[in-house]
Amino acid sequence: MNQMVTPKFGVGAPLRRKEDEPLITGQGIYTADYAPEGCLHGYVVRSAMAHAKIRVENADEIREMDGVRLVLTGAELAGKTMPMMAKLKQIDGTHFDIPPHPVLCSDEVRFVGDAIAFVVADDLNTARNAAEMLEVDYEPLDVVIGIENAMAPDAVKVWPEFESNVAFTFGQGLHAKTEEAFAAADKVVSIDVVNNRIVANYMELRGCVAEFDADDERFKLTLGTQGGHGMRDVLCKILELEEDKIQVITPEVGGGFGTKIFCYREYPLAMIAARSLGKPVRWAGERMDHFVTDAHGRDNLTHAELALDADSRILGLKVHVKAAMGAYLHQFGPFIPWVGVSMSSGLYDIPAVFAKVEGVYMHTVPTDAFRGAGRPEAAYLIERLIDKAGEETGLGPVEIRKRNFIAKEQLPYTTQTGRLYDTGDFSGHLDKAMEVADWAGFKARKEESARVGKYRGIGISSYIECCAFPGSEEATLELSAEGNLTLLIGTQTNGQGHATAYSQVVAEKFGVSIEDVEVIQGDTDLVRKGGGTGGSRSIPLGLPSVRDASNTLVKKVKELAADRLEAGVEDLELESGVVRVVGTDQQVTLAEIAAGSGETLMAREEVNQTEATYPNGTHICEVEIDPETGDVEIENYVIVDDFGVTVNPLLLAGQVHGGTASALSQALCEHTVYDEDGQLLTASLLDYRMIRAADLPDIHFETRNVPSTTNAMGIKGAGEAGTIGGCASVMNAIQHALKDGAGVTEIVDMPATPLRVWEAIQSAK
Repeated sequence: MNQMVTPKFGVGAPLRRKEDEPLITGQGIYTADYAPEGCLHGYVVRSAMAHAKIRVENADEIREMDGVRLVLTGAELAGKTMPMMAKLKQIDGTHFDIPPHPVLCSDEVRFVGDAIAFVVADDLNTARNAAEMLEVDYEPLDVVIGIENAMAPDAVKVWPEFESNVAFTFGQGLHAKTEEAFAAADKVVSIDVVNNRIVANYMELRGCVAEFDADDERFKLTLGTQGGHGMRDVLCKILELEEDKIQVITPEVGGGFGTKIFCYREYPLAMIAARSLGKPVRWAGERMDHFVTDAHGRDNLTHAELALDADSRILGLKVHVKAAMGAYLHQFGPFIPWVGVSMSSGLYDIPAVFAKVEGVYMHTVPTDAFRGAGRPEAAYLIERLIDKAGEETGLGPVEIRKRNFIAKEQLPYTTQTGRLYDTGDFSGHLDKAMEVADWAGFKARKEESARVGKYRGIGISSYIECCAFPGSEEATLELSAEGNLTLLIGTQTNGQGHATAYSQVVAEKFGVSIEDVEVIQGDTDLVRKGGGTGGSRSIPLGLPSVRDASNTLVKKVKELAADRLEAGVEDLELESGVVRVVGTDQQVTLAEIAAGSGETLMAREEVNQTEATYPNGTHICEVEIDPETGDVEIENYVIVDDFGVTVNPLLLAGQVHGGTASALSQALCEHTVYDEDGQLLTASLLDYRMIRAADLPDIHFETRNVPSTTNAMGIKGAGEAGTIGGCASVMNAIQHALKDGAGVTEIVDMPATPLRVWEAIQSAK
């Protein structure tokens, strides 16, 4: 029998992360570890009210306090606004209005946490005390909280100059064609679901250190980002600077999840203060700052309808998403639901689709991308709707899917919203997941649970996502005179293991260890350009360029070595830092070749990708519910995914486990709650429940890969996949358990907390 040989390095090697030792031994350098000599400290005065006219009374008095160096208010920063970059066309072809998002509010605040002033002092305590003594006169105004409340005809307007709180109306698909499909339907199945608001809660809180070189009139900003070049470009817009006037340094980053892509007010504030004072200015966020200022995720209300023919084949799909935008349109906020509904049809062959999105203002923290950025919402909707269709048609959750999946023979397949699925085997990964989950044995397990007074349910989520959007990522590989290999690339690790994954390919090409390859990211002076990290793009877009740069540099090295060894290029091999004539002891080291060339040898490549990639898979979740308490226990969790080519199985499993944990947390416990006055009631980790290690099940994960044809290396991407597939499997399992166990027919929404589950059981009695 032929056995698969695991490569020592290169694509497919299950190598442990080389970057972990400094991180787990406390040697990693984060933004909070950086404090240049003479550094001053900034503190933001934030609104205590969700909506009010304001007036700062005693700024001059605070400026005279001992140790206080600067007080910035909206009066000093008139005209400085945060840019909104998702300028999309509405259904009617027009561009929507964009209200100003001031760096500091001057006369009106619109959510609890809105920035009013920036106080800079010699130390943090002085800055904090001065900020607390700043007198802000509030004239309270009416507040609107909740999507439905904000869309009511008589609702308080967040922006009175606009006709309503509907910020924009987007469409995807064809309305007339979809209406025709529904007119021909034998059956229509509908559903209403909530996608709850999420706070990212990465371990490392945001912070920054701004420095200004007066001689060069140039800034250096150190902060945790998901891409320094994008951050630099936004800051240039805010401060009206050329890009060569800002250097962004990103040290280690303790989690990003989309939320650290964005530019926040504290960054330009610290830079303005550093320029004004001629000294470095440091701002360090606290957990409360994170809850009331960093962009939130999700927060959708969605109604959807599925048109079926007499054989329960899908004829059409209608989707109406109401997406909370918060008080302002955040940097990419409107783009998130727009790209989300482009994935409305999931894995199903649906000939007519129309999806409508309405963005809605309210007096809350703005929303933007959070792990998956619209695609988890789309997968959750279609997979819950498909389950309901299986229930109402009597086909059940498996047959309704298989009857309507896009078949392998139909690929490549263009959806009605313009997504081009290139490869996959959707029934194949469902079958495999059912086999591993012992779907056939569920009935016996359910009976055993019933014997001890528990409800048991099993749920499926067969998902597809869109990632690694069209584009490229330049890779520069250098061989120094000392023989050291250095890769420079403009993606940004936030804990994913980029240094290991990139080094695997370089090491394979040069015949060295991954420890012999240095990877440089996070410095816009050293790395000349980059697209950053987000949308599972880094490895699919970055690695092909790394591969090509490695091949180009190997070719240069071999050509130089061939002259030196008086051999043909085709007779040379690279191994353990030397170039050797195959079958002989004639060799020359990489260092000798580089030194002999008289300069650093370099190769630069940039592979362009013209279409997105489409990871897909099946999650199966089995739960047991205690009807006395409403407690949900996950008894079994199985994932079978198609990620195309796997670069590193260990890194891949970590990404899938982390993403799935995020989904289970949203499904079972994360709940962002505002009261009617706009106060955030869940503004700390004492009030905002997140899943813990003890709550997580053992996860069986395996791949059933079909290489991508749109990616140069066949990679599909995996950073968000666990999050996209997870929520619906959990909620479908809970719905199944409650229906069969307690007769619950109403849709149970996320989060399925013990109280909510218990209340659903009581309501069915």
